[in-house]
Amino acid sequence: MSVPILELDGIAKTYSVRQGMFSPKLPLKAVDGVSLKVGRGETVGLVGESGCGKSTLAKLLLGLETPTAGRILVDGVAVEGGGWRKELSRRIQPIFQDPYSSLNPRKTVRQIVAMPLEVHGVATKPERDKMVEEILDVVGLPRRAADSTPNQMSGGQRQRVAIARALVMRPEVVICDEPTSALDVSVQAQILNLLLELRREFGLTYLFISHNLAVVEHLADRVAVMYLGRIVEDRPAAELFQGPAHPYTRALLDSVLTPEPGLGIPDTQLGAVFPNPIAPPPGCAFHPRCARAGDLCRTTPPPFDAERRVACHFPLERSSVR
Repeated sequence: MSVPILELDGIAKTYSVRQGMFSPKLPLKAVDGVSLKVGRGETVGLVGESGCGKSTLAKLLLGLETPTAGRILVDGVAVEGGGWRKELSRRIQPIFQDPYSSLNPRKTVRQIVAMPLEVHGVATKPERDKMVEEILDVVGLPRRAADSTPNQMSGGQRQRVAIARALVMRPEVVICDEPTSALDVSVQAQILNLLLELRREFGLTYLFISHNLAVVEHLADRVAVMYLGRIVEDRPAAELFQGPAHPYTRALLDSVLTPEPGLGIPDTQLGAVFPNPIAPPPGCAFHPRCARAGDLCRTTPPPFDAERRVACHFPLERSSVR
């Protein structure tokens, strides 16, 4: 088996937070022992409710946060030491959710896209200008856009600038954190098609974070489902969408709105309250919201079953899902 381009080995991130001005600091495990392998050229979707740890995991991969525990490996080599952040940024680049807030409004597109090249000391200024114009062509922007500023562009154009900035260093892995959620539906389709084209052209590897399960089903080769800082299911996308094994994954799929008249808003049976990450429930973290939970679930955290690719004491069978 080939070495994965990106591997997380027991990654954890714990913050110290206060619930009140005079209360003591308590640990909050935003990411709790996540292990995940991403093959070269693969697109892995990462899904889960807000607050489950998806964006924190992305920050750890980008070097914006330091792991409390665990290792990040690129091509089987642990990224560590004094220059680990710079090493990560050479090989892993982000595309953020809001293309306006992630772009400096005082800089021109040329300056924004060339910034990674300058930081890493790549090429001379005339060469960098040429590289910027070439990557703008690739993402579907005219070269004259290089002298524009973000406020002179539409949302879709700004996201193309963000994609150009991410790709100008020719990274191997791109972290896409909700890259289309701030865009109009018609523009979303254009950006998603562009991402697919770029994946084929440059042999990119994507970690695609999204709430939109339809987008994940369309793009991803494999899907990892996070709940309260942990991976609870990690399976090929076709298998997961056809018949999920974890009750939480089933609830996420049931939550998708349908255009069929008369069906109304789906009832996922999850309730309206997300568990407190500062005081997570004992045993399986999902058991207070799970209709299948038994005594074992309330006392013992389920291990991740490497064969079935799920962390659940009583996983769903194919015959039990619609």
